[in-house]
Amino acid sequence: MDEVKGEVADGADRDDGPDTWAEQLLDQLRPGTRDLRRVVDWLAAAVRGTVCLRDDAGTLLAGSPMPLDDGLVAELVAGRVSSAALEDGGRHLRLVGVRQPHPSSSVLAVSREAPFDRRTSDIVTHTAGVVELLLREREMTTARGRLERATADLRLAILQLLMVEDTVSARRVAAGLWPGLLDTDSACVYVVEGGPEGRDRLAEECQDATDGHALVVRCPARDQHLIVVVPARATEDALRALIGRRPHTYLGGSVRQSLAQTATAYGQAISALAVAHFRPDRAAVYAVRTRPERLIEPAALHGWTGQVLRPLDSLPHHTRAELLATTRLGLEFTAVDTAKILGVSRNTVRARMERVERLLGTDFDDLTARAAVHLALNTEAGLTEIPRGPAGHRPAHVRPARLADLLAGPAVRTWARELLGRVSRDGRNLRGTLRAWIAAGGNAERAAQGLGIHPQTVREHVRAAEPVLERQLLAGGSDLYEVVLAHLALGDLSEPALNRTNQGHSGRPVHE
Repeated sequence: MDEVKGEVADGADRDDGPDTWAEQLLDQLRPGTRDLRRVVDWLAAAVRGTVCLRDDAGTLLAGSPMPLDDGLVAELVAGRVSSAALEDGGRHLRLVGVRQPHPSSSVLAVSREAPFDRRTSDIVTHTAGVVELLLREREMTTARGRLERATADLRLAILQLLMVEDTVSARRVAAGLWPGLLDTDSACVYVVEGGPEGRDRLAEECQDATDGHALVVRCPARDQHLIVVVPARATEDALRALIGRRPHTYLGGSVRQSLAQTATAYGQAISALAVAHFRPDRAAVYAVRTRPERLIEPAALHGWTGQVLRPLDSLPHHTRAELLATTRLGLEFTAVDTAKILGVSRNTVRARMERVERLLGTDFDDLTARAAVHLALNTEAGLTEIPRGPAGHRPAHVRPARLADLLAGPAVRTWARELLGRVSRDGRNLRGTLRAWIAAGGNAERAAQGLGIHPQTVREHVRAAEPVLERQLLAGGSDLYEVVLAHLALGDLSEPALNRTNQGHSGRPVHE
């Protein structure tokens, strides 16, 4: 009996007035304390009985299981009977139907030894109303979660269409929910980095900061990243202000690119994000620094690009764009990240890049080949002044050139000497290690064998060269390819094989 009295003290005493138990019941609806199981437990204590809340399929939602008449339950669930009271085996039962809009109704059953008086009947009836409110709230929360997930999936699908240059489909998909969002020819891409645990809240703040005029996507490859495609201008200040209010949050942005070059813009934003980590304001925009392609004679560069990529021109436009977009990302990021960004499997990424390898007659295991193709892809991304014919072929009057010819110009060689000269002054022979590491395809073990040093020493030398060159090397991507081109310009590495038969090779598209 002492135990029973203790339970009642937690709920409602038999002699309490209606105001007391009603207040306790209302307390169950306070924000932060709403819990279906807690309400059912309170009801069991208040009436000194056993309570069972189950749905029409018999699934226990809260309380303790108890045998119930299936016919009576069916009547209650269907709404033909609102409540029922009966005595079964010396115990008194009261059943109340709890209406729900979706997916079905439930039954609240209360069993106790003593008969139900008016007080306990009122408690059961009013508690059923509270249970109905909580079930409706739970269903609304579930539905809202499904809607948010569907909306997030739709945003990701639009981004993935932009990544493979399918702007027509991207606009068509976006028009349904965000009319006018992509009614533009260009956009900037920003990457916002924060803690993965607060990314959902950060995404909402990005939406508010851009006033709904941006495509905010949770990066599928990196849990701490948000990708923000901003067609409208004058949004960078709002994002910078957001970052300023949030510690340990960083912002990297691209220069304005055409929508078809969203993948290129994303790569620029990632590069800028690395710089943002060293800025006091934790934000940076991609700097168009002196790059080798800007030092090459334009007509020769375009002619060489056309020659390198010509084997792809006979492909259907969609297939060609898909292959090039995948290759452009695959040369910048890992296979896993590329697959997640594009929404395909890693095997699909490998298959597409291996197809490009075969068509271009090259070997992506070779860093010099990767750097050359990367140069060609980036050149084509900005190739607007030389029109392409309706069949996708470039004009034949542009004189083709060799990569060695492009890099032999005095401006390029001066740039290369200045860049690599920075590491030549280090007594650890960083330049020699770097050259051997590149020649070995970025493999520290193979480079170490040729140099007669430990693989960890190779990695340490490459890592030490990064701040001197102001470029990321171990991560791969654009920075590394610039350093590779500098070595090629000075003759430190052999020219890669392009547009040659490459039999019996299965290349790796990206670093694992």
